[in-house]
Amino acid sequence: MNKIATEANPPRLLDKIRNEVASELINEFGYSSPMQVPRLEKVVINVGLGESLQNSRAFDSVMSDLSQITGQKPVATKARQSIAGFKIREGMPIGAKVTLRGRRMYEFVDRLLNASLPRIRDFQGIQRNCFDGRGNCSIGISEHTIFPEIDYNSIDRIRGLQIVIVTSATNDQEGMRFLELIGMPFVRV
Repeated sequence: MNKIATEANPPRLLDKIRNEVASELINEFGYSSPMQVPRLEKVVINVGLGESLQNSRAFDSVMSDLSQITGQKPVATKARQSIAGFKIREGMPIGAKVTLRGRRMYEFVDRLLNASLPRIRDFQGIQRNCFDGRGNCSIGISEHTIFPEIDYNSIDRIRGLQIVIVTSATNDQEGMRFLELIGMPFVRV
């Protein structure tokens, strides 16, 4: 049985999805079963690290920052093939990623929506074309310092990262409406 489903105190976002968002989506899309309602499946955070060729400490710094942001140890992504023009050899670490599921995923998305995105200067909202055709949303963030877990004085360089929110929605319209109802600030049309 699902560990989150049996907990006495589920994450705040999961509680909101179960009690408010699900009934709204059932009414809006006419689902015949509550199991058809879209849900969060996983969140993948990825940082590319082209600078690690010149700066060997950059890789350790990114791994530390990602673990502070997510609360989980990141995995190194390695080059699949050698590219002489970029001075990359096969197997060389060129990035880091974290895949979040379960309680950590819900807590991360909650912090992203309520604490991190509002800290972006001149934030107008997330573009509506961030979907991939299957209801998954991909967000590019140019400064990792928007996360409250990162101490601005202890970083060596500001880096960007990619966040992919994978949902069980069957199309972009359902995925966008689901994320809108949980609090994702999309650009107003």
